[in-house]
Amino acid sequence: MPAGAQELFLLPNTNPGAAVLGPGARVSGHGGWQAPGRPRRGGSLARVRLTAFWDHMRAQFGDTYAESVAKDHVIAALGDRTVSQALADGVDAKTVWRAVCDAFHVPERAR
Repeated sequence: MPAGAQELFLLPNTNPGAAVLGPGARVSGHGGWQAPGRPRRGGSLARVRLTAFWDHMRAQFGDTYAESVAKDHVIAALGDRTVSQALADGVDAKTVWRAVCDAFHVPERAR
């Protein structure tokens, strides 16, 4: 890393659809964030999936409860991680949504 450059990492935030960068993650030259020690992946498709994921979460649980589900509920299908932890670890948003649907018995029509 060049001298004087600062590393950033993804921090939890009160707006589940947005990300806050903090010390530890690197901002790539292509406009995306990169978690510490992880190769860049996904690009704009990953951002679209993450946006759609949070749209589904808010539609199913409401703004406040969606955030609580994401940070407080450990889901076995996600390797005993929370939604927030799984997303931060690079698990695909579609995989996380399916795990949420199964864990919370989301009706088929809402999946």
